[in-house]
Amino acid sequence: MARRSILFSPGDDPEKLRKSVRFDADVVVFDLEDAVVPDRKPAAREVVRDALGDVGATDCEVCVRVNPVGSGATEDVRVALSTARPDSVLLPKTGGADDVTRLRTLLSEAGVDCPTLALVESAAGVLHAEAIAAHEATDAVLFGAEDLAADVGATRTPAGGEVEHARQHVVLAARAAGVSPIDTHFPNYTDDAGLRAEAERAVELGYDGKLAVHPAQVAVINDAFTPSADRVARAERILAAESAADGGVFVVDGEMIDAPQIRQAERVLERADGS
Repeated sequence: MARRSILFSPGDDPEKLRKSVRFDADVVVFDLEDAVVPDRKPAAREVVRDALGDVGATDCEVCVRVNPVGSGATEDVRVALSTARPDSVLLPKTGGADDVTRLRTLLSEAGVDCPTLALVESAAGVLHAEAIAAHEATDAVLFGAEDLAADVGATRTPAGGEVEHARQHVVLAARAAGVSPIDTHFPNYTDDAGLRAEAERAVELGYDGKLAVHPAQVAVINDAFTPSADRVARAERILAAESAADGGVFVVDGEMIDAPQIRQAERVLERADGS
């Protein structure tokens, strides 16, 4: 399944949870962490538990963001995942592979068997991104720029130069491990042009998708991460020419084509097929 758009919905609002699966996001996250104030977390666990049981079959992946291991994850798993199972679990503040192991232990003890999406949003997380991505339970690595900037004392700017190195590092770590990289969210949900520009930059860097904090962002993100008809047609021409070339170097649209362009063409078609 594609993970172009990953939409967060507050875990203490049952109406928003039930609506969120109808917004065409590829992944919907029932959020027990940042979207819920501390004194509402016990009630939110019960709300998420009930919502997981109510949503039934959906076209999207349903994920639960638990709190960090050691800071609420145990209760999240015990209560929210007690009767119904999500498609995946999102682990915030992932600082190393040990965090993924500890979450997997909690899930296993509760009889929950599902992939982990690891959110890397600290200096430690970025520096240990390779080990996090390579963990057998990790199915995707998500980059969180806002928390990272706060952690290192950086000032967030529209251009994003202060987090660019980390943003690229997460892509490399995920791709080296063969898992999916997902880009950080764009805070201003009324700025479609800014969101599109940042999403298109994420595509250029090699990301598979982007976090969304508002339903209005989903359509823009999905469109940015879906290859255009022109790109699909060119990819098809490249692969058709590869077949005809029988292993040699060949030319498409006046360009010499070899292994890197062939792999890029395959990725374009993979994206198109998964959208």
